[in-house]
Amino acid sequence: MVSYSTSDFKPGLKILIDDEPCEIIEEEFVKPGKGQAFSKVKFRNLLTQRTGEKTCKVGESLESADVNEVEMQYLYSEGTDRCFMNQESYDQVLVSENLIGDNKNWLTEEDICQVLLWNDAPISIIPPNFVDLKITKTDPGVKGDTASGGNKPATLATGAVIKVPLFVSEGDVVTVDTRSGEYQGRK
Repeated sequence: MVSYSTSDFKPGLKILIDDEPCEIIEEEFVKPGKGQAFSKVKFRNLLTQRTGEKTCKVGESLESADVNEVEMQYLYSEGTDRCFMNQESYDQVLVSENLIGDNKNWLTEEDICQVLLWNDAPISIIPPNFVDLKITKTDPGVKGDTASGGNKPATLATGAVIKVPLFVSEGDVVTVDTRSGEYQGRK
């Protein structure tokens, strides 16, 4: 197992804290006027998504987390599980909907997603940044109701509800930014 010293700490680095995989969000080197220098690390636990802080003395080291990011294709849903296939080895993995969380709103069959694996088990699913989804339900735009450049709610094929401009109608395919859940354009 590789270990990283405080001089190697940087945002994005995956380390083990209390035997759980974490990702460094921020790192600050502090050299007080009196006493020993140290690194202050802000991290996010990859299993629970909680953030925390840890202070490490200079020269102290932490073990690396064996976390791999793999491209997988979303195939289908089976009850409360979703099936993903590794693009290189064609291995299939069932992932619980609880693990996917709100990202399930953006998944459609055949999408290529980033899957974080720890000890060969999925711990996080990252959908593509932009997805094209069909609008299944929205109110018709009322002519003359554009004074405020308004938006209206629309339900997508996956069940997600987003705000769209008034000219968008039922059956249209729209592009959505999965990071913010915002309408980006119409196809």
